[in-house]
Amino acid sequence: MVLKLLGDRPLGARDAPVVEHVLSSDPVAMCMVAARFESHGINPRLLGGELWTVDDPTSSLCFSGANLIPLVGSTDSMEAFADRAAAAPRVCSSIVGRAEMVLAFWDRIGACWGPAREVRDSQPLMALTDAPAVAPDPLVRLVTLDDLDAYLPAAIDMFIGEVGVDPCAGDGGRSYRRRLASLITAQRVFARFDRGEVVFKAEIGSLSRRVGQIQGVWVAPHRRGEGLGAAGTAAVAAAVMAFGRTPSLYVNSFNLPAREVYRQIGFREVGTFATILVD
Repeated sequence: MVLKLLGDRPLGARDAPVVEHVLSSDPVAMCMVAARFESHGINPRLLGGELWTVDDPTSSLCFSGANLIPLVGSTDSMEAFADRAAAAPRVCSSIVGRAEMVLAFWDRIGACWGPAREVRDSQPLMALTDAPAVAPDPLVRLVTLDDLDAYLPAAIDMFIGEVGVDPCAGDGGRSYRRRLASLITAQRVFARFDRGEVVFKAEIGSLSRRVGQIQGVWVAPHRRGEGLGAAGTAAVAAAVMAFGRTPSLYVNSFNLPAREVYRQIGFREVGTFATILVD
């Protein structure tokens, strides 16, 4: 199968309405790309990546940027996307999305890009449609730029534990600090501070018109088991709802304590994600 970009041309402004329709068809799973598209449009430079299709974006669509995110398509479509990706230098550090598409893509490209640093092949995708069933922690608040130095160590600890790499490697953390500052400025970073120390944190990593995807949930190791994670996540979910969006998140299947906490809050599984981490 030969990959075509809508008749051998890049996806452009004339294709924006159909892309918008596709992204709205699965708002929880497509939140990461929808948030970018809604803010920046379809131009690859502004979007932070390219949108690919095999024949028609309604039946095959993939985002290729710092993350490669298959959005729509059959196994044949994933093979075509993999062939397209293999034809140029790799730019992504992970492949993430609905498990059936991510794993089909990886089956095709693994020999070229592999071995993977880690394959997370089952990550429940969860959404909250009613008010949190756990009382939100009233001490969880928006993080300000004045808090950044206090917030940063917790964020780094979470990132290393979740991704397995130090976000400060390479440039001393400047790019990671800028990313956090951008999220803080957008009022999407939350924490509970006790005596100046972060004991709970989470971020709204992506915020589309319909969904807010919560990420980076973390509780200080010496404060775990006190219910801070449940009450803190409930507070962030309530903030997402106050924005008029549906709170969502995805979690590793083996993280049974976190999955139970999210269920207690009222999150329900709406699908399964997979993530391939590549070096």
